[in-house]
Amino acid sequence: MNRLIAPSMLSADFTKLADEIEMVNKSEAAWFHLDVMDGVFVPNITMGFIVIDAINQLAEKPLDLHLMTVNPEKYIEQWRDAGADNITVHYEACVHLHRVIHQIKHTGAMAGVAINPHPPVSALSEIIEDLDLVILMSVNPGFGGQSFIPRTYEKVRELSEMIYRRNAKTLIEVDGGVSLSNAGKLIEVGANVLVAGNTVFSSENPTETIHLLKTVTSHNIEVR
Repeated sequence: MNRLIAPSMLSADFTKLADEIEMVNKSEAAWFHLDVMDGVFVPNITMGFIVIDAINQLAEKPLDLHLMTVNPEKYIEQWRDAGADNITVHYEACVHLHRVIHQIKHTGAMAGVAINPHPPVSALSEIIEDLDLVILMSVNPGFGGQSFIPRTYEKVRELSEMIYRRNAKTLIEVDGGVSLSNAGKLIEVGANVLVAGNTVFSSENPTETIHLLKTVTSHNIEVR
């Protein structure tokens, strides 16, 4: 499949959010990536229902919601009502992960699980067929602008092999430190979706940067 680019709106300029949303609408990006943090699961607080709903009113592409929260099962239906098309919960935050995944599916949203840098991907082996997507965190969650963890390449490869062996349809999404210098290799080892925040929104031409993220390979890296 073609790679999907999901700009992380946490890195957008919220003083001109409508303009940033319109830029993504007109770009080659596939999804809006939205990070919800509660200040408990991670040491930061970001956006809630009101912001997600406002983005949804302007967005012309699916909303990819990443819940970095404790007890995410309490608000699945509300996030879906606010406009989330994909809802991803953290492996580390769910005692009854299978139940939560099917709670998400019941709303009609795509269901995903995110996994922090330290657990092995084998932790997902008993649920992989139930997942529409897996977010592999390539930084420690909580703040944007962190450096990419190189071990992520091998984790993507391991997860891709697991998905193939199990004949699953799960997408592999990489979140954290994605740039023009590592995007090509991430795709080559098996990633399907690349989340990019600072790389997109801090660039001089975000639309062109999104295009480059979709097309760059490990052999034609061109940083602008």
